[in-house]
Amino acid sequence: MTPLLPASDTLVTTAMAAREAAVTPDAVRKWVQLGRLAPAGRRGRANLFRLEDVFAAERATRRPRELRTLA
Repeated sequence: MTPLLPASDTLVTTAMAAREAAVTPDAVRKWVQLGRLAPAGRRGRANLFRLEDVFAAERATRRPRELRTLA
């Protein structure tokens, strides 16, 4: 029997990461380009990401806009 990986070790594709973070795949690719998100691995030519890293990048992107609307 193969042990299950903890959720934090599960890697997802760009499309899956975008769906989970409720953004477009282009947004995920932009976070990588800007250095806000680093791939945790690769499958062929595709980047793979940890969901916790994706959610952290999404929060970091969202936070400045929210603060501006509250001020």
